[in-house]
Amino acid sequence: MATASSTFTLIRPRLRFLAYPSVSAASRLFHIHQTRASSLPLRRSLSAMTTTQASSESTNSSSSKTERVVIKGRVQGVWYRNWTIENATQLGLKGWVRNRKDGSVEAVFSGSVDAVQEMEQRCRRGPPDAAVTGIQVFPCDDDPGTGFHRKPTI
Repeated sequence: MATASSTFTLIRPRLRFLAYPSVSAASRLFHIHQTRASSLPLRRSLSAMTTTQASSESTNSSSSKTERVVIKGRVQGVWYRNWTIENATQLGLKGWVRNRKDGSVEAVFSGSVDAVQEMEQRCRRGPPDAAVTGIQVFPCDDDPGTGFHRKPTI
């Protein structure tokens, strides 16, 4: 009695995404989002002021202002902190930005009065995917440090 022996071969479909075998799903999403967003240029409509104009205005202006801002709404997971860093740096501001566990974003802006007010207005609009529902502004005496940076979530 003859039996037919058949050979089966598995055909694996070709993967259409990058495989990250030792990285969690959240890290992959962050990496993909970071790569995509960092390759895009800033929108021109965000500022009519260039970095050199902002830095020269902040050095020419004798009055400076420091304020703490808390932004509420859909402001986490929409690139709000990096958008804040880019805009604050563009305006020549010092300070920091961080997420808060209650879902809001907190920032300290320090620089010329005009630049701080402009940044406050930009925060009311936020990046394209954000939906700002409220903003609280408080005077602040904290030392903003040098440059503008991100702080850990509190």
